[in-house]
Amino acid sequence: MGIIVVTGTGTEIGKTIVTAALAAVATAAGRSVAVLKPAQTGLAPDEQGDADEVVRLSGATASAELGRFPEPLAPGTAARRAGLAPVGPGEVAEAARKLAEEHDLVLVEGAGGLLVRFDEEGGTLADAAALLGAPVLVVVPAGLGTLNSTTLTAEALRARGIEQLGVVVGSWPDAPDLAARCNLADLPEAAGAPLLGAVPEGSGALDPAEFRAAAGGWLGPELGGTWDAQAFTEAQAAPLSAS
Repeated sequence: MGIIVVTGTGTEIGKTIVTAALAAVATAAGRSVAVLKPAQTGLAPDEQGDADEVVRLSGATASAELGRFPEPLAPGTAARRAGLAPVGPGEVAEAARKLAEEHDLVLVEGAGGLLVRFDEEGGTLADAAALLGAPVLVVVPAGLGTLNSTTLTAEALRARGIEQLGVVVGSWPDAPDLAARCNLADLPEAAGAPLLGAVPEGSGALDPAEFRAAAGGWLGPELGGTWDAQAFTEAQAAPLSAS
């Protein structure tokens, strides 16, 4: 897989840290990795963006950002309010292809969810993935409500004929509640795709060397790691309530 698109079922659920883990594992395996952030919102020009954070944590070879808009809004809305040109799916696909000419793996990290509007024409990250013919990895939250949003995202991918690699829990809590523990077993069915990892809560605060050393233990073999979905799910399983 030369290009992987990383999306989520919403915002602030761990996409950047999952992308960094993917990059760290691939880099440790000797692959040249580039990270592409099509649209960065909510940051000033001199602030560190998501792509920069992925490189810092993972040691990835390169990063690129196609557009930056100061307000923390959907990319299309943020671009319009800033009076700046939006970033369309065609630009995303073109940039990813160019990076893929020079790198073994390109990770394209979206903003918000799969169908967040990038431009006035309604272009989305799903459109960029379709243009690229690239598989999509879906980052999901652990707790209550994740099954519905995961199902909707999976249905949107299938309707567009886009391959879903699987799902990764973007922030697995230190003390998971009943819903989170039950969701581990239910997420593959909701997604129609395998559970491929769970990144511990707070992993982004690790020192980069510690992050890189641990990343492989958070992701399944399909993503280059050693994490075992069945063993993790069984270890976290909630006991049945008494009848």
